[in-house]
Amino acid sequence: MGVFSKYHRFREAGEEANVNNVERFGNPAFSLFTTTKVFSLHHHIEITDDQGKMIYEANTKFPSIHDKTDITDAEGRHVAHMERKLLTLHERHFVTMADGTRFELSNEIMHIIKDITNIEGLGWQMRGNIAGLNFELYDEQGDIIAVISQKMFSLHDKYCADIYRPEYQNQIVAILVTLQHMIKDRESAASGSSGSSSSSGQ
Repeated sequence: MGVFSKYHRFREAGEEANVNNVERFGNPAFSLFTTTKVFSLHHHIEITDDQGKMIYEANTKFPSIHDKTDITDAEGRHVAHMERKLLTLHERHFVTMADGTRFELSNEIMHIIKDITNIEGLGWQMRGNIAGLNFELYDEQGDIIAVISQKMFSLHDKYCADIYRPEYQNQIVAILVTLQHMIKDRESAASGSSGSSSSSGQ
């Protein structure tokens, strides 16, 4: 598992921090884990700690053209609101935190996620590795904030976030939830285009 764990950095709650993350950035302050549940009326993501205790949850009501999602903490307090704006060349997700801080993530339509995604409003960058399903979040000075990894072949869309800057916990969770929505959008677009191209080829 040594080589594989260096390449694909997802880990389950209770397992040791990924060897590659520890070698590069040291041990994280703590980690959070997500599981997605899809129901008929809303899309639900639970964010838990290493012991499986729910810390946050995100809910998206359907139908929702703008993918409006609200994140609350375990006590039900509002943490952030996220929604999607569809433009011609970019797909943008706007995030508004409970304290009024606003920022946005944008991707080119033809990509699942760019190698580098600028988080406008915070001055941060997310550097993605689609093949390894790993994403590193850096601040404006280039210091690591968190490493986000997706589990391969998971029916419930599981993610792990190793957090190195606890003071940004709420922003990291908002970005984590937004990232999951962005990847799902790209997967849906890819499956739709492949379906239309195969049908047009007949």
